[in-house]
Amino acid sequence: MSAPADATSRLPSAGERYRCDACGNVTRFDVVSTVQTRSYHHFDLGGSSTIDEEEVLASSVESVACRWCGREDAVRIEPAPSAGT
Repeated sequence: MSAPADATSRLPSAGERYRCDACGNVTRFDVVSTVQTRSYHHFDLGGSSTIDEEEVLASSVESVACRWCGREDAVRIEPAPSAGT
C-alpha cells in the first residue's frame, strides 16, 4: 500500500499528524526538507552575527520515513486527536 501523495510532500498542519501504517508510530519521523528563507542578519563590530528576522519564502518536504521501522511508503497524514481526548 502506498502513502497518499500529500504525506511526503508537506508537513502536517495544525490538527494533523503523521502516522506509519506499517508499525503504528505517530511520534518519531525523519523528515528531509528544503527551505528557502530571507533573513535579516545583524553583525556587531567584531563580526559576530545574530539573525533578527527570518521569513520562509518556500519549503518542500523531500521525504518522510518512520523512525521506528524505516518505511517511507507507509507514512500518511491523519487528523490528530483533540487535546482533551
